[in-house]
Order: sequence, then C-alpha cells, then structure tokens
Amino acid sequence: MDADELKQRYATGERDFPATNLGRAKLIGANLAGVNLFAADLSGANLAKAKLWGANLGGANLARANLTRANLSGANLHEANLRGAKLNFAKLYGANLSGACYDDSTHFSRGFDPISRNMRKL
Repeated sequence: MDADELKQRYATGERDFPATNLGRAKLIGANLAGVNLFAADLSGANLAKAKLWGANLGGANLARANLTRANLSGANLHEANLRGAKLNFAKLYGANLSGACYDDSTHFSRGFDPISRNMRKL
C-alpha cells in the first residue's frame, strides 16, 4: 500500500491498517485521526503536520520518521520505535508513550522529558 491508497481508503471510512508497510511514505498534513496502524512500518515516513490524534501506533516502526508539528494527542505509541524520529513541536498531550524506544538521534521539543513518559532509551 502507498500513501495515496491509504488516504483514499481512510476517506471512505476505513480505519484499520495494522502491520501495513508505509516505509518512506509522504503523508505530510494527512488527516488520519483515529487510524489503526498498529505494528505498521512507517520508517522514514514524512508525517509532518499530520493529524493523528487518537491513532493507534502501538508497536509501529517510526524510526527516522518526520513527525514535526504532528498532532499525536491521545495517540497510542506504546512500544513504538522512535529511534531517530523528529518530534519537534509535536502535540503529545495524553499520548501513551510507555515502552516506546528512542535514542540520542531522536529529536524532541525543548523541555520534553521522555523518562517521565516511561520511554526507553536504547
């Protein structure tokens, strides 16, 4: 599946896309609120300014993904791979980040404390 197919199917009301391969997909500004991308491969994807509130990204591979200014409020990112991801200015209010992994190359907004959100550094 590619980014266009995902957006098209989402627009028709479909929300479940578990374990989908969307590596390097261009989803800039996409409205995917409430989408289920559990265990999906979004490595290297560009999700800048995407609307992902309430999305299920649990166990998803978001390594090197661009989530700059994305709205992830209330999203499930439990045990997601965020190594090397860009989360600058991302909205993470109420997001479940427990067990999500990050590393020294992960970019967070100034003042964000991954330890207090129960994230794991690798």
